[in-house]
Amino acid sequence: MFIIKAKRFRARGSPCAFSTAAQQRSTGDECGPEDPSDEPKHSLSDCALEHKAIKLEEQVRDLTERYRKALADSENVRRRTQKFVEDAKLFGIQSFCRDLVEVADILEKTAESAAGQAEPSDPNPTLKKIYEGLSLIEAKLQSVFAKHGLQKMNPVGGRYDPYDHEIICHVPAEGMQPGTVALVTQDGYKLHGRTIRHALVGVAVEAQE
Repeated sequence: MFIIKAKRFRARGSPCAFSTAAQQRSTGDECGPEDPSDEPKHSLSDCALEHKAIKLEEQVRDLTERYRKALADSENVRRRTQKFVEDAKLFGIQSFCRDLVEVADILEKTAESAAGQAEPSDPNPTLKKIYEGLSLIEAKLQSVFAKHGLQKMNPVGGRYDPYDHEIICHVPAEGMQPGTVALVTQDGYKLHGRTIRHALVGVAVEAQE
C-alpha cells in the first residue's frame, strides 16, 4: 500500500520535472549566444558609417579649399580697389597738370625773351622789373609743381629713353656718347614718376664721313 502511493507521488511529480527541464531549455536558449546572422548586419552598418565619414571629410576639404580661394580673391579685389583709389588721388589731376605745363612753357619763354632784351649796355628798369617778376612767378610755379609731385625732366646728357623722350632730330655727337640726349626743344614732365608729357629731344649720333 505504501509502495503504490509513493509511485503515485512520483508519477504526479514527473510533469513538474519535465516542465522545469523545458523551462531551463527555453531559458538557456534565450540567454545563449546571439544569433550569428546579426554579425553581417553590424559589418554592413560599420562600412556605411565609414563610407559616410570619408564623404564628409572630402566635403570638408572641398569647402575649406573654396573658402581659402574666396579669401584670396577677396584680398586681391581689396588690393586692386585700394590701388585704384590711390592712383585716382595721385593722378586725378593729370589732365589739369598737362594744361598747366603749357602755361609754364609760355611763362618760361616770355622770361627768356625779356632777359634777352634787357641788355647790360642799355638797361631798361621797366623791362628788368618785368623780367624779375616773371622769374619769380616761374620759380613759384615750379615750387608748386614739385609740391604736388609734378617735376620737369632734365634729360640733357642722359641716355635716350623712349618712355620719357620723343626724338625730333639727330645731331652730331661732338664730345658726347652716341645715343645720349644732346638738346631739348620742349621740356617733359612727370607726375609722381609717371610721364605725362614726353620731352622733345635731339639725340647725338656718330658723324658720317
